[in-house]
Amino acid sequence: MLTIGNLGKKTGTKVQTIRYYEQIGLMPEPGRTEGGQRRYGDTELDRLSFIRHGRQLGFPLDAIRELLDLGDHPNRPCHEADSIARRQLKQVEQRIARLDALRTELKRMVQECSGGRSSDCRVLEVLRDHSECLTDHERIGA
Repeated sequence: MLTIGNLGKKTGTKVQTIRYYEQIGLMPEPGRTEGGQRRYGDTELDRLSFIRHGRQLGFPLDAIRELLDLGDHPNRPCHEADSIARRQLKQVEQRIARLDALRTELKRMVQECSGGRSSDCRVLEVLRDHSECLTDHERIGA
């Protein structure tokens, strides 16, 4: 059995985060000692590791909740998990497209800056007037 601190260390999760996951129902209410200390076993360790890995992959908590529910019901069809993962992939691809556009715009701003006075600074000009941008990076992925 693990204490909350040891569970946190094994999974790289802060104690406050573990408590939060318990409050919102992602983690079950743990067993407790007579003194009231939380105790966790392998099942909770596996579940928290799953949640942690899902968060590292960028899944929102609601998607993780859906995936946990699928894992808790092994006879349900796998296409539901696939659908959740595809939704996450689409969001990641949209973020990448937006970041690529931002990188392009920032590179151009920096390259066009003459390094002179701030009154002639291309970076400041572009930031003041969005129409100076070559890409519509604000709308990409929206």
